[in-house]
Amino acid sequence: MKKTVLITGCSSGFGKLTAILFGGKGWNVIATMRSPEKETELTQLKDVFVVGLDVQDKESIKQAVASGIEQFGRIDVVVNNAGYGGLSLFEQFSEEQIYSMFETNVFGLMRVCRAVLPQMRKQKEGTIVNVTSMAGILGLGFASTYSASKFAVEGFSEALAMECKPLNIKVKTVAPGAFGTNFNASTVNNIASGDPELVSYAQILASHLAQVAEQMRMHSGQESDPQEVAEKIWECATQDTPIHNVSGSDAEMMIGMKNSLDHQEFIDKLSKMIMPQEG
Repeated sequence: MKKTVLITGCSSGFGKLTAILFGGKGWNVIATMRSPEKETELTQLKDVFVVGLDVQDKESIKQAVASGIEQFGRIDVVVNNAGYGGLSLFEQFSEEQIYSMFETNVFGLMRVCRAVLPQMRKQKEGTIVNVTSMAGILGLGFASTYSASKFAVEGFSEALAMECKPLNIKVKTVAPGAFGTNFNASTVNNIASGDPELVSYAQILASHLAQVAEQMRMHSGQESDPQEVAEKIWECATQDTPIHNVSGSDAEMMIGMKNSLDHQEFIDKLSKMIMPQEG
């Protein structure tokens, strides 16, 4: 039987690449996005059903899931990709911006899970893949709000996997490298907000992190390739993998370092690596 995947956030980036990959592998694809009327590429592909879905709108999620099931009969895999990042100091984020980030990155993802789980229970099988970030595995300075939202998804996914295992439903995460495409493609940047001292510190941090990112790219000898993330999502959807997965050479390096050190030692080493040092 031909399988079906529903993917959120397919208008660009990891979501679009994942939709194209699954479609090329012979799957039915429910490619969702907030503005499907603007999509021109995915609509030309065979067995790719483009439909509107806003993770902040429960009714649009319900309708997208129902439309997808009506179109293809079932949903075997859900990829929660919709979300966005932000690079700024914690003080530079307003409460409204923090709530908005959690509304999309955490609560929106939960809404999609809530919408598809009844169908997966009915089928007695299914897989949910939640796209997170290395900022959800490592607390990263200058990304505290974003890290908090992605840590929440990592924890939620681990607990949900435990709940769903007896129901034959798998839950996994894919964390793209923090210094690759995902980390730098932030849509919130408040480094010019706040008092002069705060703005000056934020600008120093932004400059330093750009240098660190460039050094890591030079060390790995290659540019971050978002296609790797799509392929990791495919692997998690179709093969026996752990709950938590990373994608990218920088992510693999960080996880290796994290696993080889005492936790406080790792935090100290990471801080020295990514934060400017006094003097």
